[in-house]
Amino acid sequence: MNRLILSIALLLCCQLVSAQQIPLFTQYRQNLGIINPAAVNSDFHTSELSLSFGASYRSQWVDFESSPVTQTIRGEYLLDNGGGYGLLMGGYLINDQTGPTGLTGAYGRFAGILSDDPEYGGLSIGLNVGIVQYRVNASELFVRDQGDILSMEDQSQIFPDVGFGVYYYKTFDGGGFLDDDIFYSGISVPQVFGLDLNFKNENGEFGTQRIQHFYGLLGLFHFFENGGFIEPSVWIKYAPNVPVSADFNFRYQFPGNMWLGTGLSTSGTYHLETGFALGESLGWDNIFKLGYGFDYSFNTFGPDVGSTHEINISFSIK
Repeated sequence: MNRLILSIALLLCCQLVSAQQIPLFTQYRQNLGIINPAAVNSDFHTSELSLSFGASYRSQWVDFESSPVTQTIRGEYLLDNGGGYGLLMGGYLINDQTGPTGLTGAYGRFAGILSDDPEYGGLSIGLNVGIVQYRVNASELFVRDQGDILSMEDQSQIFPDVGFGVYYYKTFDGGGFLDDDIFYSGISVPQVFGLDLNFKNENGEFGTQRIQHFYGLLGLFHFFENGGFIEPSVWIKYAPNVPVSADFNFRYQFPGNMWLGTGLSTSGTYHLETGFALGESLGWDNIFKLGYGFDYSFNTFGPDVGSTHEINISFSIK
């Protein structure tokens, strides 16, 4: 029993150190609605596409056994009714597994945008409301005594979940270097309620604790006359008892179909991303994106956990 508790404690320590209780993303700008329920999709900012669908697969720390694996599916729609406000609605499914622990959640997403014209700017306030299954595959835990009954019974619990976010964006006008550029920023708490999860049966109990995470986001789209643009952005992450982490990223969209991006994290990670956006350059009203993200840790201490790979696809409709 002591070995069982120790195994879970070590796993949670690993998660806390890396702010890993909520899944991370390399291409986080394609998953803004998961990070911040009030966020407006980047394809709406750049191409005025109001309906978007997407999916992603992320395998983290590939040299580490039982490393985190995350899958998401999302959809969102921005309704501009021309009456001084807009509505943002959608939802997503998420599945995340780290060793013997995992979660699967389904969320609805709702936000109101206060604006004279949501195409050019506004203040968005949004909620994610969902239900999540937390689980522990006890058969994968290391226990002191082989055949211990606690290691033979998988456990799961289902809880409601709520996320809150605020998002502001503005299109600059009046001429000058930033004319027609778009600035965006946001703050969010993807998991408002912390949870103390106790898994019980007639043979004993063990528990895990989930804590709130706080996110901040800043970015800018700077457009060129040739149809390309650059997008510098910062994603700031904080969780109690964990050092603040910030991802600094820079992406360039070529006038054609391709983009390249790079960045660094204060947690000691190098980011690289690339992909193709097919649509506007071919005369379509819609855009199909296929992106690949790569992370490499350059920490000089601790174990070598390997690289991280992420694939993201999306389809946005005018």
